[in-house]
Amino acid sequence: MNNRCLTIGYSPCPNDTYIFYGLAHGKVRGNGWTPAPEILADVETLNSWALAGRLDITKLSFHALGHVLDDYVLLRAGAALGHGCGPLLVAGHRMDSVDLQHKTIAVPGRLTTAAMLLRLYAPECRQTVAMRFDEIMPSIKAGKVDAGVIIHESRFTFAQHGLVQLRDLGAWWEECSGHPIPLGGIAVRRSLGSALIGQVEEAVRASVRWAAAQPAACMGYVRQHAQEMDDQVMREHIALYVNHYSEELGTDGLAAVRFFLQKGREVGVLPPARPQTALCLDEDSCCA
Repeated sequence: MNNRCLTIGYSPCPNDTYIFYGLAHGKVRGNGWTPAPEILADVETLNSWALAGRLDITKLSFHALGHVLDDYVLLRAGAALGHGCGPLLVAGHRMDSVDLQHKTIAVPGRLTTAAMLLRLYAPECRQTVAMRFDEIMPSIKAGKVDAGVIIHESRFTFAQHGLVQLRDLGAWWEECSGHPIPLGGIAVRRSLGSALIGQVEEAVRASVRWAAAQPAACMGYVRQHAQEMDDQVMREHIALYVNHYSEELGTDGLAAVRFFLQKGREVGVLPPARPQTALCLDEDSCCA
């Protein structure tokens, strides 16, 4: 039987390229399927493509996942979820919450987890501007926006740009919810069916394990797409976002995702849940 070729997309961020190196370069092989040449795009582009159903396998924000569960199922492997790794709300100077609600705040895309965390943290802050994550700090410095929610490597470099932290939204989430921060995960088209989806999940998990066993082998690929990022920042990025949840979400990881989606539905950011549409493969009866 010929292997089915599946389209796959993820971000150029170090955690994604590190995780997917083995799969993208034939170190790990899928059972019954092969990946098409990988498509790398920023997370908000991937989110919008998920809404359009463009890719078979895609990285996406958990915020975006809440909009596409009719068409995609979440894998238990490949996720970015953890402690002390959430988005930061930053500005050029200190300001209190009263001032903040009248300010223009940049978010790294309307469908990002960062945007939803800001909505949950400060629902009165409605003057938001969506832009690429790497444009947020320069826009604050240039006075185009008053504040911004930063993600990825910006967490490590905002002070070098003369910015100050107003709130760690990830820490706020952990304090309020008691759950780790669910940032993004890997979703697969439901129409592929349970058997093939399970094979994709095992291949992604094997790629995570391959990277953990041979991290140095991944770094050339990581560096190639890291947008001139310093090697130390690259390593810190991987250490922060790749952890045991990346290999297996487990009970607590899935509970965090479910709680996050529930909060989004409660405030009207996400559509209501459909009872027959399950989150993950092993509880899903909708994949033929």
